[in-house]
Amino acid sequence: MRIGCQTYTWEMLGDKWTGTPQDILDAVAAAGYEGVEFSNAMLGPYAGRPEAFAAAAQQRGLAPAAYAFASTGFTDPECFGADLEAADDALRFAEALGVLLALGGPAKPEEAQYDAALEQAIHFYRIVAERGSARGVTVCVHPHSHYGSLLDSAEQYDALLAATVDSGLMFNPDAGHIVRGGQDLLDCFRRHRDRIRHVHIKDVDSAGNWQALGEGTSDWAALFALLRETEYTAWVVAEEESAAAFADQNAAISRNREYLRQLGL
Repeated sequence: MRIGCQTYTWEMLGDKWTGTPQDILDAVAAAGYEGVEFSNAMLGPYAGRPEAFAAAAQQRGLAPAAYAFASTGFTDPECFGADLEAADDALRFAEALGVLLALGGPAKPEEAQYDAALEQAIHFYRIVAERGSARGVTVCVHPHSHYGSLLDSAEQYDALLAATVDSGLMFNPDAGHIVRGGQDLLDCFRRHRDRIRHVHIKDVDSAGNWQALGEGTSDWAALFALLRETEYTAWVVAEEESAAAFADQNAAISRNREYLRQLGL
């Protein structure tokens, strides 16, 4: 397993973040991660310039771990054309980097018309996965537990993954969102072990509040033992969304990296 860091730690600040992608790369390298996963929201001047981004990462001893793309929640038919065009751009970026593409989970601000919204998202994921396969890019879905998520329960995860199995869509489980949605973490990983190609980790307490790794309810030793048992050798990407991370991103990601070292990672 290789250990990377995700850029949502900075993205969650919104307009309060005034730094640059280079600042993030510097912080991730200084903390001792092997790689970094950028989202489309954080690329800044590297948008549409994968070679320049790869060079900037390489200069700091970092490997691109994946490319994450999210936009509207993928549930609105009126946004389908724009979403698909942007996803094609994301596929080209991922292809140039030689990494997989992680698509954000389906979301809808209103709870009405759940079935139609999920059907629209499934249609989108299937097309992007098939286009990714044609380019040699693995496409994963990354369900979440906020912003009107349509996926929280085990049954909801199962339904989406079952509906996309023949499209080549793979699974990017996020441990924190799985627990926050009320699922058993290890059970979710076991159920979908054959679809997992990329893993996100972050911690959450029993009240649903984000915490630093090791300060929430997740049994990380058991999860990593399961990943080793299943011979998982791809990226494990740490995220941090706690109040402490909101106050000091660099310190938070450094603390998480040290915690993972203590687990032998």
